[in-house]
Parts: sequence; structure tokens; C-alpha cells
Amino acid sequence: MSPRRNRPKAAGSSGRGAEDDRSGRYGGWQSTESWQGEEWSVRHVAGASADGKTYRCPGCDQVIPSGLPHVVAWPEHAGVDDRRHWHKACWNARDRRTTRVRRSGNSPWF
Repeated sequence: MSPRRNRPKAAGSSGRGAEDDRSGRYGGWQSTESWQGEEWSVRHVAGASADGKTYRCPGCDQVIPSGLPHVVAWPEHAGVDDRRHWHKACWNARDRRTTRVRRSGNSPWF
């Protein structure tokens, strides 16, 4: 058995490819996924980088509390205004969820 290495591995030797391992300022990694015939950019956001912010998930129409890890997804051809923040479970179940959620008249839009 060899002793444990205490040196960092060389760049590019991680398990994920360079496309999927783009760390950004949000502390997560970004990938591209296909959904409904479009390519979507998907960024996994760490909870610490979402501290102090709340978002409304389009999958379940519930608030994503401050500091909770979640997913940000947008169509690749779209701009910044089309980004949506999803719970991880809601993003994974997006094909089984309806997008026609009805809110009461006095429910806030986030």
C-alpha cells in the first residue's frame, strides 16, 4: 500500500470533464443539459453563496430560503433575465411537474 499523497493533483485530472467542472463565483459547478428540445445551462449553487437572498422555485412555486443550496437554470440562447432558481429536487423532477401553478390573488410574485 502506498502512502497518501499530500500534493494537489495536476490540473485536468479530476473525475469530471472541463465542461462540467467550471467553478464560478457561486461556489458550484456548471453543466449543460437537454430539456424540451433545448440546451440548458445548469449551475449548482452552494448554500453559503445564496445567503441573504430568497427566490421562488418555478417547479413547486415555493420560496427557496436564504442559504439553501439550489440550481440555477436557463436556456443557452437566453440572457440573464431568463435564469430561474430551482430546488434541486424540483429540477430533477421537472418532467413530472406542471408549470401551470395557480396562485391566490394576494400571493407575492418573486
